[in-house]
Amino acid sequence: MFSNLKRVITLTLLASAAGSVLAAPAPVSDLSGSNVASTRSSENEVQRLERLLENRNRVQLRMQQQVDEMALEISELRGQLEKNNYEMQQMLKRQRELFIELDKVRAQVSSGATQSQNNSSTSQKGTYSTNANEQTAYQNAVDLILKKRDYNGAIAAFQKFQKDYPDSTFTPNSHYWLGQLYFAKKQDKDAAKSFVAVVSHKDSNKRADALVKLGDIASRNNNAAQAAKYYQQVVNEYPDSASAKLAKKHLK
Repeated sequence: MFSNLKRVITLTLLASAAGSVLAAPAPVSDLSGSNVASTRSSENEVQRLERLLENRNRVQLRMQQQVDEMALEISELRGQLEKNNYEMQQMLKRQRELFIELDKVRAQVSSGATQSQNNSSTSQKGTYSTNANEQTAYQNAVDLILKKRDYNGAIAAFQKFQKDYPDSTFTPNSHYWLGQLYFAKKQDKDAAKSFVAVVSHKDSNKRADALVKLGDIASRNNNAAQAAKYYQQVVNEYPDSASAKLAKKHLK
């Protein structure tokens, strides 16, 4: 009997436990909360991508600006290089012209000295001065060209010589030297003044050459009519000279 009572109690307890289990509310998923979290996560991702895109655009814009600035600097450097090359070519051209002119003048120095000696033996007027200082000053100026090639120094020396010895028989030659130096440096106004000064000395053996140079200056400055006038004057006044032959070539 006691065994049956024990069995009844056990069954009662089991039924009570099962009932409590069945009575417990079932778990319900919060679908609304999950959707909100997912939406917020998507929005954050979009914002992050937008920031990355903006940063990339700013970097690209800054790089493009730097590239543009570098391109401008390269263009400016290229222009400066071309300018420097042109100036260098012009300087070399002027130097070559100066050497050519000096070679011509150097060849004329000996003939000029011979002519002056002939003049001194036939006529007291127009002979070279016996003043040693005057001769030394003139020779030193010439040496600055032929020996030292100090052309700026030579210009200053001839200018000083003309000031110190205005009545020297070397004066026409000093004007001619100055004219040659100015002509080679393309200082045409100063060169023309010097050659005109030579032409004013009717007995100068440099007069025909000076007339040719005046023609060359006029030609270089696009004054063909004036150039032809000087060349023709050489042909008319010195028909058998080397200067006349040169002038005739220009007149063709």
